Amino acid sequence: MTELRPLDLEPADRLLVLTGAGISVESGLRTFRGADGLWEGEPVEAVATPEGFDADPDRVWRFYSRLRGVVAGAEPNAAHAALAGCEAKLGDNFLLITQNVDGLHQRAGSRRVYELHGSLWRTRCARCDRAPFQDRSEPATTPECERCGGRLRPDIVWFGEAVDVEADYRTKQFIAAARRAEARLVFLAVGTSGAVWPASGFARLAAAFGARTWLANLDPADNDADFDHLVRGPATRTLPVLLG
Repeated sequence: MTELRPLDLEPADRLLVLTGAGISVESGLRTFRGADGLWEGEPVEAVATPEGFDADPDRVWRFYSRLRGVVAGAEPNAAHAALAGCEAKLGDNFLLITQNVDGLHQRAGSRRVYELHGSLWRTRCARCDRAPFQDRSEPATTPECERCGGRLRPDIVWFGEAVDVEADYRTKQFIAAARRAEARLVFLAVGTSGAVWPASGFARLAAAFGARTWLANLDPADNDADFDHLVRGPATRTLPVLLG
């Protein structure tokens, strides 16, 4: 275990951050997949898989509409604010990759954010190639695409689907660019389980390019061994210190 202390980042340093559901817990949002295989009381396979959507799209929309209502009532916490403040200092030398779909990073002021698992606040068509669009509605039945008449679905990566290609690409590009610039690279993961690919492999990838790797988690992660430094505690306590 590493003593909680500032990372002492210089303006020329590059900071790559990965966040998971744990960072939003102190905003009142639960990590949606529990040990019993339920998301907010619903079976994962029923509301978070393509097969579940095909079987009962209205059930899926009711679930995500309720979830949108819950998330809309949450506020960014001190950990989200610390990351936004660090980005303001580092500018393009900062990149945030999140596994979260809640949008709290953006609401806290973060702009250099890529969402691996999509966004609760976007909708896309399940049939045509219409671009995903911002959507804060809470439909109880499945809406139709105005372009092709197909069923609309939340723009969220469900189990069995590939993560956002752009987010994965930007992560690897950022790591490689730090190496080319001969800049000091720091990788910081926060509130992650270390169990979901490809995010679980980012620490090793960054380390292969010479990065110092930090994990700030309340609980141990499956990939603890991939990090140089482990810090335990709630994100609202650890991040203001690490990024201060």
